[in-house]
Amino acid sequence: MKLFNDVPLAPDDAILGVVESYKNDPRDEKVNLSIGIYSDAEGKVPVLKAVKAAEAYLFEHSGPRVYLPMQGLGSYIDCVQKLLFTEDHELYQTGRLATVQSLGGTGALKVGADFLHSIKPNSKVYVSKPTWNNHIAIFAGAGFEVEEYPYFDPKTKGVDFAAFFKKMEEIPEESIVVLHACCHNPTGADLSTEQWQQLADLFKARNLIPFLDMAYQGFSKGIREDAEAIHIFAAKEMPVFIATSFSKSFSLYSERIGALTVITSDKEEQERVTSQLKIMVRAIYSSPPSYGAQIVHYVLANDQLRAEWEAELTQMRDRIKSMRSKFVELLNSKQDKIDFSFINDQAGMFSYSGLSADQVAKMKKDYAIYTVDTGRICIAALNDQNIELAANAVVNVL
Repeated sequence: MKLFNDVPLAPDDAILGVVESYKNDPRDEKVNLSIGIYSDAEGKVPVLKAVKAAEAYLFEHSGPRVYLPMQGLGSYIDCVQKLLFTEDHELYQTGRLATVQSLGGTGALKVGADFLHSIKPNSKVYVSKPTWNNHIAIFAGAGFEVEEYPYFDPKTKGVDFAAFFKKMEEIPEESIVVLHACCHNPTGADLSTEQWQQLADLFKARNLIPFLDMAYQGFSKGIREDAEAIHIFAAKEMPVFIATSFSKSFSLYSERIGALTVITSDKEEQERVTSQLKIMVRAIYSSPPSYGAQIVHYVLANDQLRAEWEAELTQMRDRIKSMRSKFVELLNSKQDKIDFSFINDQAGMFSYSGLSADQVAKMKKDYAIYTVDTGRICIAALNDQNIELAANAVVNVL
């Protein structure tokens, strides 16, 4: 048994390790603001009414549990494409979208990374500074050299677009650039429409490869509005990779339901790309699970349930915005060292608060308020019962 003698103990995941520490904390008044999971006003992860209705239908119409095709459930894939681009979009109408069902957004990134490495092994991958840590792990694991591009300005708490754009002008052609389509994780700082247009023009001119990660469609402005960046890039007639997830928007975290979509130049190219994506899927997990895909398809294909889902998604989005506003009001009313109004300018589930690792550690030790070392706060985990505790903890560590 000497094989494992030199195997080191891996460090805890930056986020999941915090969750474990939170669970083991015996204090009654504790708040977990670390992991990206939406909680309702009662602090519970909701089961959406539209999802419950879909589950009831599936229970009554259950069938054999056979393997899905490598590409995934066909009706689900169709719904994914129409949600991204609508049924009337030229890309959908002409069959130019190569889509495979994946194990969440993470699986979509993995399949896309492996495929890109098979055709562009010498390209570099660029991720925003900061980004979701798994972006680096996934693309490095696929064999790529991964570098960062400037993104967040700690002074303005927004995007440093000038530095970002300059970096994109300098990187080698055919570089792969991971972009957050909306609700940037971890900062919550997004690009404007004009900035997306400038970026897409540059990518087209320099032959850069955009890989848009959209895990939070519907959590910023709305379903259509949050896909704006994807439509801007699509209009440039260039290859675009898109990773999507329904974990947040359907509150289906454990079902691991996502998709990878690649924009191709014509139907023949789409068929070739799809065939290669299926080979990637075969080598990783062979066939995706069906339950989550069936739920999403049934909701999106049913007009009544689709409307109900969109209304529930709007409620989630509005509650997060309400918590942002209340959090800013509390923080600014309790101290005058920092103006936290920038939190209202950020979008989605998170806020890059500006708290240091030492301040985060003090909040955890003295006040049982848990967040990650970067100071990223999950606004979606705040509610009327815990927001005062969280605000007091932040103020006390400033």
